[in-house]
Amino acid sequence: MRATESRHSLTRAVVALRGNPRAAVYTEPMWGLSMALVLPYASVYMLALGLHDEQIGLLATISLLSQVVFGLLSGVITDKLGRRTTTAVFDIVAWVVPCVVWAVAHNFWFFLVASLVNGTWQVTQNSWDCLLVEDADPRQITGIYSLVRVAADFSALFAPIAALLVSHYGLVPAVRILYVNAAVVMAIKIAILYRWSTETATGRVRMAQTRGRSMWSLLAEYRGVLPIIVRSRGTIFSLGIMAIVAAVTVVTQTFWQVVVSQKLGVPDPLLPFFPMVRSVLTVLFFFTVIPRLTGRRHLKGALLWGFGVYLAGQALLVAIPGSPPTGTTYVLLGVTLVLDGFGAGILFMLSESLVALHVDRAERSRVMAVQRTCVMLVSAPFGWFGGWLSGMDRTWPFVLTSLLLLGGVLVTALFFVATHDEPDETPVPAPQTAEPHAR
Repeated sequence: MRATESRHSLTRAVVALRGNPRAAVYTEPMWGLSMALVLPYASVYMLALGLHDEQIGLLATISLLSQVVFGLLSGVITDKLGRRTTTAVFDIVAWVVPCVVWAVAHNFWFFLVASLVNGTWQVTQNSWDCLLVEDADPRQITGIYSLVRVAADFSALFAPIAALLVSHYGLVPAVRILYVNAAVVMAIKIAILYRWSTETATGRVRMAQTRGRSMWSLLAEYRGVLPIIVRSRGTIFSLGIMAIVAAVTVVTQTFWQVVVSQKLGVPDPLLPFFPMVRSVLTVLFFFTVIPRLTGRRHLKGALLWGFGVYLAGQALLVAIPGSPPTGTTYVLLGVTLVLDGFGAGILFMLSESLVALHVDRAERSRVMAVQRTCVMLVSAPFGWFGGWLSGMDRTWPFVLTSLLLLGGVLVTALFFVATHDEPDETPVPAPQTAEPHAR
């Protein structure tokens, strides 16, 4: 009965959203009409323009290093400009500008510039996360992140648009069109979100406290943030989990399309259908299985299930025979999508939720800035490492992700730290008047 109520409460939460939560979650499907259309082709687009696997991996690492710098600055920028303004300004810089560069790219250097600029999205990630959780009841956090994930996954339903363009115009011209479209739609999304959101109470306080102070003096105060993190076993554990999930995400987002296209021989027009199916499956899991697992007193079991199932999906991808693709190839890819849809979905939600549950609330923006910087420093080398492995064998990056996920199982089993803020039996109440932001 309680599991059923959890599923129903997630449904009620969608219509019960008010203020910033409604503005953020309701505009999130526009991601599907912008970046989600082009991301399935990003890596093969680079290959088509003459880049090598190692260069693609290097670009992923460079992007993460850019994110490290801007992630460290994000807490100060968010406090000085406010959550709402920071999100709008840096969403334009991080997405609209790089999309224009990607649209006209002809060689490695175009992608290098775009990757460096795109790294500024870590600033808006911080401001957005503050809007997402700082005024929310801790018991609502897993439910809020579930809604964010569901909204993002629904956006993948627009994937057939990209497939039709690629089939009609060819890979490179179609992807250029999709990048221009992404720039326009993202600009509209940013404008709508800014119009219908408001600054939070905490944001207004921090803006007043930092007014007239230099960036350097505010950065110097980070010295007091590190002891807050180090003293918390829960924060250290949640950072470890987030780092593992981030490293796996870097590799899979960069090289999944490469292995499916180049090793398994799947035609280019079919590529966007795979993330679409995975996203639909993730949404189904969020309304069925995941509430049962996250509805328990502690989240350890849910983490173990997430790592274990995701590991099975990555290992199966490695085992699928190479091209030409057969019916068996597509059946095995379908099974992989089921496993990945569950594993990636629940791990995204839990890794973000654990960080939010353990963070020091009085120093949320600066603590989360340092946390994300640490995570990116750890995960940054995996883009280059994955590219190096892919240059030797296209399946080897997923041997790496399998080992990382196995590490996640061991870390969770041996070092899990509970928090008094973890949900009770019904962890997904309607957010009501909490003021989250979505990405």
